[in-house]
Amino acid sequence: MGSSIILALDFSEKEELNDFLKQFEGEKLFVKVGMEAFYQYGPKLVDELKQLGHHVFLDLKLHDIPNTVNKAMKGLAGLGVDLINVHASGGSRMMQSALEGLEAGTRGGQKRPLCIGVTQLTSTSEEMLRSELHIATDMKNSVVSLAELAKGSGLDGVVSSALEVPMIKEACGESFLTVTPGIRLEGDMAGDQNRVCSPKKARSLGSDFIVVGRSITGAKNPLAAYDILKSEWRNINEVNR
Repeated sequence: MGSSIILALDFSEKEELNDFLKQFEGEKLFVKVGMEAFYQYGPKLVDELKQLGHHVFLDLKLHDIPNTVNKAMKGLAGLGVDLINVHASGGSRMMQSALEGLEAGTRGGQKRPLCIGVTQLTSTSEEMLRSELHIATDMKNSVVSLAELAKGSGLDGVVSSALEVPMIKEACGESFLTVTPGIRLEGDMAGDQNRVCSPKKARSLGSDFIVVGRSITGAKNPLAAYDILKSEWRNINEVNR
């Protein structure tokens, strides 16, 4: 599916997004389109990215009653995205309905988008889990339990912090995909994330895909930062562009 590094295109302004992408002209990227961009620019943005040859992770985190999620996924499947997600806490029937919608909406001759379940957001701390969400178990057990639910519902993988990947792989198998946001280069601020990780550590923990936003989009030289990140991810000293 292309690069294992997913660049988060979390921009409010279309001009800013276009200027960012121009710096990567000629590269086939794996990009994430989340709520911030999709709610403003919609399917047209996804189509433009696909026309440029990029792989697209549509990060909308659907969480609703099964029938609503089914119909939404049926429509989204027609966009030709490569990866899409739901909240695993929506339950098994909702996740199964999401897959059914994706299958029904995928155009003939094409593969359905991979579908993954969000476990616990990387902005969630142990304290928040207990005091605000009133989840009695600890973070790792909560994440693994949701991952097992997602696998049992037929999903292709989950979103989690890289820190939980070894336990997910042990519980769900090596082929179960792990997509891990909260990635920071050395010296970067954690921001509103709690369970963060470097690219190199994420690789050593077994992450299949890392999602990187502000460490690249907020850098003075995004292309140089991207090359540093690729070097760390691949665990080599230089990257041949």
